[in-house]
Amino acid sequence: MSDPDSKIIVALDYSNEAQASDFINKVSPELCKLKVGKELFTTAGPQFVEKIVAKGFDVFLDLKFHDIPNTVMKACHAAAELGVWMANVHALGGQTMMQAAKEGVSHSSTKLIAVTVLTSMGQEDLKQIGIQTGIVQQVVNLAQLAKQSGLDGVVCSAKEVSLLRQSLSEDFLLVTPGIRPAGSASGDQKRVMTPADAMAAGSSYLVIGRPITQSDSPVKTLKQIVLTQKSV
Repeated sequence: MSDPDSKIIVALDYSNEAQASDFINKVSPELCKLKVGKELFTTAGPQFVEKIVAKGFDVFLDLKFHDIPNTVMKACHAAAELGVWMANVHALGGQTMMQAAKEGVSHSSTKLIAVTVLTSMGQEDLKQIGIQTGIVQQVVNLAQLAKQSGLDGVVCSAKEVSLLRQSLSEDFLLVTPGIRPAGSASGDQKRVMTPADAMAAGSSYLVIGRPITQSDSPVKTLKQIVLTQKSV
């Protein structure tokens, strides 16, 4: 399994298995964990997830389940059967759904976390879907609900980490996407932070995709980020 000190989760932002495998074959489980999202899972399938689990990587299956409780429970059970280290659901599915999801992985060691507010969303985006609560308070509310539901942690912006750490235990996982090394473009992310700042704020794991996968030298970029993170 991966080195427990590996805090970097590389988002495999590739459109097919061949491209993802080219990157994976150049890195080791000690260097990073891997995230498989909707695009790659749709094209490569569960067999691909099983392949990289078999290589010894901790895999975060990022499919953000959000459906009726029974359906989510079965989906989470299926995810755990693949041997993934972590899976996630949308906290907006509510407590009953999250509790069912947790029951779905109860036969395994798979960690289950919930998405609070996507890092691509701003205050105006929340208003457009009828949520008047401020982003930070919305994140806090959903994180607390996830904890009450028995989940292991949440996905949140690094900008909310310090506040969440004040009300949540140290062992409650705060997984932060929207991580951008200094000088990187923000892309479609609105609430971003550098790796060093995110770790200093209290992030448990950093999810980094395009700044690594679309760089001229992905493995070199990853190693530079790992060194920066370990120096915090």
